[in-house]
Amino acid sequence: MDINEIPLGILFSALFILFLLSAFFSGSETALMSLNRYKLKHLAEKGHSGARLAQKLLKRTDRLISLILLGNNFVNILITQLATLLGLRLFGDAGLAIATGILTFLLLIFGEITPKTLGAMHPEPIAFAASRVYAVLMKVMLPFVWLLNLFTNGILRLFGAHSDEASRVALSHEELRTVVSSAGAHIPQTHLDMLLRVMDMESATVEDIMIPRSQLVGLDLNDDWNELEKQITNSNFTRLLVYRESLDNVIGFVHLRKLLPLFRDGHLDKERFEASIRPAYFIPESTPLTQQLLNFKTESRRIALVVDEYGEILGLVALEDILEEIVGEFSSAPSNQSREIRRMDDGSYWVDGSIPIRDINREVGSNFASEEANTINGLILEHLESIPVPGMTMLIDDYPLEIRKTRNNAVKTLIIHPKIQRNETDNDE
Repeated sequence: MDINEIPLGILFSALFILFLLSAFFSGSETALMSLNRYKLKHLAEKGHSGARLAQKLLKRTDRLISLILLGNNFVNILITQLATLLGLRLFGDAGLAIATGILTFLLLIFGEITPKTLGAMHPEPIAFAASRVYAVLMKVMLPFVWLLNLFTNGILRLFGAHSDEASRVALSHEELRTVVSSAGAHIPQTHLDMLLRVMDMESATVEDIMIPRSQLVGLDLNDDWNELEKQITNSNFTRLLVYRESLDNVIGFVHLRKLLPLFRDGHLDKERFEASIRPAYFIPESTPLTQQLLNFKTESRRIALVVDEYGEILGLVALEDILEEIVGEFSSAPSNQSREIRRMDDGSYWVDGSIPIRDINREVGSNFASEEANTINGLILEHLESIPVPGMTMLIDDYPLEIRKTRNNAVKTLIIHPKIQRNETDNDE
């Protein structure tokens, strides 16, 4: 039969079917490439058959793309030929231009934009259904796909690219942080905060969260026993630091739980007290928090003294301090050790000068940073290069900091005012 004798109804039906195939290839390609690889892996491990097929196909992305483009281009070529034939039969020589214009419009709308938009909006149902079709087509068309890949992979190698790079799904620390932050309603906000804090711990050291040496409270064994007994009974801590003369000669720690039976029976004296002292546990200032958390578990310890490279005591860190980095503050500090960040009605913050910079950044949303200082007091001293006085105001990272009270040449309390919002003109200047 002459092709010109084929009824127009059949030709239009064939053209409609070809458009559906073109839409299928375009939409399924976008859907497969838009799949969340981690969610896909989870569904596959749960036994979802469509997810398993999609995961298998995406392991060789080069083959999958070759198969899709092979089918899509073949269909689009047939559409072009069929549309040209219809144009010539309906409009004569002018039909070629008419068919080209109409075909371009229809292919863009129904063969590209619409199906790809749907594929991007609903990737999972489209991709999983299409995977069943592609799994069969891959077996049938594998020789052609293999031949296409032979040429394309050779060209990719000339540019230093390799097809197996597409299957890598490892995330960097910052990328993983972004993924967790974008989890939205899928994870409770409290859990999100904890996950983000755990990831932040990787870049923090014990020096960042330690209680500085100037704030350490302990018992001097050279003191009179009556004075020591008074300090023990009035202590706000369950573990007490013990030293001789100064913190440069630390003996260890004593747990009040071990002293209670002696107190009860009236047998506590200086000799028995010294026998209850456990040797101190020292750690370097550069120890990462994640590592120290494991070290506490391995050493069966809950408290450690932080030392510098010369062995000088810099401060103290407890297991609770590291846990609070994950879950937030869960207990109030003793009254004589109170350190707080209090938000005021005008949006400013009333801050204790001994608070670590990390805590302030987390609460205020600032990005204060220092190579040497760990506390906001240290940051101010580093910025001023002089001793601050009450009433002084300075600008650090566009945050006005107002000194309210000082003690012993250090900032006791200050107010952090809201950040100054600069416009583009200010930035250019």
